[in-house]
Amino acid sequence: MLRKYYKAIFEPQEEGGFTVTVPALPGCISEGDTYDEALTNIKEAIALYIESLQADGIPVPEENHLIVELEASYEQTTTS
Repeated sequence: MLRKYYKAIFEPQEEGGFTVTVPALPGCISEGDTYDEALTNIKEAIALYIESLQADGIPVPEENHLIVELEASYEQTTTS
């Protein structure tokens, strides 16, 4: 069995839970009420995504995204 590693972005939702996307696999998205549930769900979504690609004879993409945390400076504004 081959293994590939992909970066996943976990976005907390205002109503609770997380939405998860995998930039290297366009359209591969999942969610969960907790981080652990979202993690389990996105792992399953990735496996199904890859299975679908293989069934269609499409090559499995490599992870090639560089995700960098950047600092942004800004002026605090006051509201009237």
